[in-house]
Amino acid sequence: MKERTKLILMVLGFLLAYYIPFTNLRVQSAIMEAFLMLQDYVQLHVLTCLIPAFFIAGAISVFISQAAVLKYFGAKANKILSYGVASVSGSILAVCSCTVLPLFAGIWKRGAGLGPAIAFLYSGPAINILAIILTARVLGWQLGLARAIGAISFSIIIGLIMAFIYRHEEKAKHEANEAMFASLPEEKRSLGKTVVYFLIMILVLLFATWTKTEFPSGLWNIIFSFKWYLVGLGLIVLAWQAFAWFDGDDRKTWIESTWEFAKQIFPLLFMGVLAAGFLMGRPGTGSGIIPARYIEMLVGGNSLFANLFTAVSGSLMYFATLTEIPILQGLIGAGMGKGPALALLLAGPALSLPSMLVIRSVVGTRKMLVYVTLVVVMSTMAGMIYGSFF
Repeated sequence: MKERTKLILMVLGFLLAYYIPFTNLRVQSAIMEAFLMLQDYVQLHVLTCLIPAFFIAGAISVFISQAAVLKYFGAKANKILSYGVASVSGSILAVCSCTVLPLFAGIWKRGAGLGPAIAFLYSGPAINILAIILTARVLGWQLGLARAIGAISFSIIIGLIMAFIYRHEEKAKHEANEAMFASLPEEKRSLGKTVVYFLIMILVLLFATWTKTEFPSGLWNIIFSFKWYLVGLGLIVLAWQAFAWFDGDDRKTWIESTWEFAKQIFPLLFMGVLAAGFLMGRPGTGSGIIPARYIEMLVGGNSLFANLFTAVSGSLMYFATLTEIPILQGLIGAGMGKGPALALLLAGPALSLPSMLVIRSVVGTRKMLVYVTLVVVMSTMAGMIYGSFF
């Protein structure tokens, strides 16, 4: 960290400590809400979501062939294949905007092109098949269908735009990767073993995050009742694979890579969750420094301002998987327009203040700002178009 940055942070900390009216009840409530939100996040998401995601990301950076990443997700890869796989990945990975970050960082570090990596980053939390079905069931099939179409198309369009904007940088990166690719050693394991290994890790992540719902199929809740047995079985299989298929150096490198992702992402996520909790409060409580009634007053109708305000505020809030649906149901009941509702569904789950901080640390400030701007602008436009019809 540069000395100037340290000085700015010290001055900012001094000013906040000096001027924040800690005796004000609203400020006290917001501070408590920030730590309650952090506690909720730690209790509900770290063990079951983030830690498995860190291990998967570490495994991606160690065990996935760089040649395969460059072939299928590199700057010169087949666009239909790379963007097609990235855009529907969320239907398999039911993850939130923070859980997808280690996975995004893993494929980016391994050499994926910016476009496919961004498509994966957006689609991961946005195209959750259960969330889309529940959206249709609770909020209406029109909104569910619009969410599905918007999320899939957004991931591809935003990825393509990002790749075009940074095409010269991507070309240089691809040329450097090609030079490095020529000297890569042969893989120690067969493709089949690698696929099975990652499949088991993904299943462990899916079952660990499985939630009980009012989903019309009893099979979903049956799986929920056995989820920890399935997670335990998956961990046993993973342990056997780790010692049977990988040597000591492989396992050591995997742990070291996982730790690197954790060191990079954990502190930023925690700071972001605290900030989001202070500003907005936990979803549905309205106890942040910004009163919820103001938000409800500003999102009625289908004006440009209502859609833009909803997209911006939704991009700052943190939504755990599926929590956006009951929150949105309450907002619609309070008078939110249908257009802003779609804008929130397209911007909220895919972005959050914590995720922005991590994305910045992975790809840089400029790329993060361009990505966030594209998501907000496209969500606003989609909301206005949808609201004009419904």
